[in-house]
Amino acid sequence: MNELSEKLVKIKLLLTDVDGVLTDTGVYYSVSGEELKRFSLRDGMGVQRLRELVKVKVGIVTREKSLLVRKRADKLDLDEIHLGSKNKLKVLKNICIERNLEYSQVAYIGDDVNDLEIIEAVGVSACPADAMKDVKEKVDIILETNGGHGAFREFAEIIIEEN
Repeated sequence: MNELSEKLVKIKLLLTDVDGVLTDTGVYYSVSGEELKRFSLRDGMGVQRLRELVKVKVGIVTREKSLLVRKRADKLDLDEIHLGSKNKLKVLKNICIERNLEYSQVAYIGDDVNDLEIIEAVGVSACPADAMKDVKEKVDIILETNGGHGAFREFAEIIIEEN
């Protein structure tokens, strides 16, 4: 078993950013000004498979504070929902205290520079194929899939496979 595999088997919680991971970073606006985002249904199945097959909890930590994101999180019945999070590392610390977890038991997937602190703190980190260069240089796993097109699912399957 290699070092990454040893880290992956310890994971109890997978946290993710939203824009650039669960979405493709694009925003659509209706004529009435309503904001719309596209989410991959494959990612939703990844949430379900993590729970059922390896008992890994799932949550989001995002700077965005949006009713649309809240609705998606509620539909997925996520274990942790943190919207409007400007300090993701502080959120991670609080989650770990509340759930009695070590940082090494948490995985995170992010795509941009505001994710770097949490990426460097967790046990295993990943990013979509189209993440920013600074992020790609810091993560444990660069996924083959772009954000919003099943990147979360790809990471979920890696965790499942190792467990």
